[in-house]
Amino acid sequence: MAKRTGTTAPRLDPVRLIGLTDGDEDALDAHDSVEGLRFADLDLSHRDLSGITISESLLAGVRADQTDLRAASFLDTRLERWDAPILLAPRSRLRDVELEGSRVGSADCYDANWQSVRVTGCKLGFVNLRGAVLQDVLFEDCTIDELDLADATATRVRFVDCTLNSLDVTRARLTDVDLRTLELRRIAGIEHLRGATMTPFQVGELAAMFAEQFGIRVED
Repeated sequence: MAKRTGTTAPRLDPVRLIGLTDGDEDALDAHDSVEGLRFADLDLSHRDLSGITISESLLAGVRADQTDLRAASFLDTRLERWDAPILLAPRSRLRDVELEGSRVGSADCYDANWQSVRVTGCKLGFVNLRGAVLQDVLFEDCTIDELDLADATATRVRFVDCTLNSLDVTRARLTDVDLRTLELRRIAGIEHLRGATMTPFQVGELAAMFAEQFGIRVED
């Protein structure tokens, strides 16, 4: 069998929403299940939506400051123009989800499960995905301050035209994680980058960090 070469891109299908009906904000409650609804201009701040399941729906223009989305599930759903200074979503599940044009200050998403997720045109502060499972995830045209993937499992994750100030991959398990068009300033856990793809220029830019990690003294 021939050895596989090259980096495999995320496998994503567009979210297609047909025949949506307008939803009532009151229909969103903890542990409920909603399907096929359109929500616009909602303020879900400080709401308890833990364990909710939202499928085949659109949520646009959402204010979600300190919204409790613990163990929530978003399936075949589009999220547009979210404003979330603090988002609480540990152990949440995203499958076939598109997040577009949103601003998130701090996202607590540890132990989450993201499958077939596209994040486009977003400004993200601190994103905590410690211990999460990410499969087929695309970040495109995003600015991210800190991304914590410590202890995470990431498969077919790609960054396209993104800026990331700090990435933590301590004890992460990476497969086909494409960093080639990512402007990256700092990495923690460099020894766990196995399975990532970078350009020769990026590797050169990070040479000082590699040297420090492995105890190499660099002198003229």
